[in-house]
Amino acid sequence: MHQAFTKIKSEVGEQIKHDADYYITQLDLSPHPEGGHYKSSFSSTQQIDVSGNERKLFTSIYFLLKSGEISHFHRLKSDEVWYYHAGSPLIVHVIDDNGYYYELKLGLDFENGEVPQAVVPKNSIFGSSIVEDETFSLVGCMVSPGFDFKISSYFRKMK
Repeated sequence: MHQAFTKIKSEVGEQIKHDADYYITQLDLSPHPEGGHYKSSFSSTQQIDVSGNERKLFTSIYFLLKSGEISHFHRLKSDEVWYYHAGSPLIVHVIDDNGYYYELKLGLDFENGEVPQAVVPKNSIFGSSIVEDETFSLVGCMVSPGFDFKISSYFRKMK
């Protein structure tokens, strides 16, 4: 193998390890109302009409969840595409609009059923968690039509 190629391959092929606080600081993430940390990364300037309401064509965020944190169940009136970026696998718990529960595993361990991206269909109830201790997961989430806190539903445990 050519020496220059070997050097590039070893530099690119090695994944740099950082902790959650590194990503929270570098990406300037803030606490998310549903749990975890987030920051808007893109918001479309194009608007579309959705049932008489103007909405952005799509919006995108970074979302980070640490071990011990949960993303509480919530429902969106839009499809949401999740993209794995770094850290441990993330489990997205989904209850579809027919009441069926299933899990989406975001990560890169294909042999164990993980996928680098997945879609949560609109009107599903969903939340996320991490299985491993003392770690985190960094993902991206893109919502179309764009996310709007005013039309999202959040679920909390009844006392």
